Amino acid sequence: MPQSTYRRFGNTSLKLSPLGLGCWQFSNGGGLIGKFWPTLEPSIINDIVRTCIEGGINWFDTAEIYGNGQSEQQLARALRETLPADAHVHVATKWWPILRTASSIGRTINDRSKALEGRKIDLYQVHQPFSFSTVGSEMREMIKLAEAGKIEYIGVSNFCAKQMIEADRVLREHGMRLASNQVKYSLLDRSIEKNGILDTAKELNAAIIAYSPLAQGILSGKFHDDPLLVKTIKGPRKFGTAFRREGMKRSKPLIDTMRQIASHYDATVTQVALNWLIHAHGNTVFAIPGASKAQHAEQNVKTLRFKLTVDEINEISEVSKFVIR
Repeated sequence: MPQSTYRRFGNTSLKLSPLGLGCWQFSNGGGLIGKFWPTLEPSIINDIVRTCIEGGINWFDTAEIYGNGQSEQQLARALRETLPADAHVHVATKWWPILRTASSIGRTINDRSKALEGRKIDLYQVHQPFSFSTVGSEMREMIKLAEAGKIEYIGVSNFCAKQMIEADRVLREHGMRLASNQVKYSLLDRSIEKNGILDTAKELNAAIIAYSPLAQGILSGKFHDDPLLVKTIKGPRKFGTAFRREGMKRSKPLIDTMRQIASHYDATVTQVALNWLIHAHGNTVFAIPGASKAQHAEQNVKTLRFKLTVDEINEISEVSKFVIR
């Protein structure tokens, strides 16, 4: 992918591809969160990472809680084994705040660095707004890490609009800005358009990182084509309402609309769903679809081949609103 396709990431100097790779699937079955996905062989992870890099994706998002560091370790290993010598990629990870205080941000950063094999942490995020500390305390600890050169930029995840504003306020006092808010966002969950998060991101010039951009696979359309595939899903996601008969019946008009539009681009429903996300709001929204197979990663990167028209974006938006109403 040409460098011109990369975008400036919020208030930072980073130039990132509109799609990154979400690495939750690399959790190696570790911890409660890691059991959400099947364990992947190292060779499969290598193929996924290689496919992303070759397709123009230049950043990867992981987290401490993904398999208790297993995802970070698997990502670092895969990058070491597959990254061409002349290639450069960016890494984002997250601190887990629940049942902790802000002081653990500094105490655990060396663990994050070790898990990532010393790779630079370009974006360090507070994973949830729930902890024993205030947003201000967390930001001040993050600032210490940035000033010490242990991280580059500071982001948050799952923060409401008010918390985003407070985080940015504290960072401004030290000459820094909030880089991003990572939130659940897809054509089946557009709540950030109504609760102020998206508007606040635009006002602050912060990026939105959309996780679960395919609603855990439902927006691929494959389960609508063959409902029996739901029975083959490993992990608890198959019990979600979107995978039930009524849920798939409700989302079918959206899938049909995207399939029709996809035919104009020789694309797939997956690619249209992701393309809508990264173009419906200018350059504000980045998306991090995951992949448990190399062909999933190949599907993702092909999203970057085309751009939906304004009319197509509006058509999909209207059908989506009807589906989730």
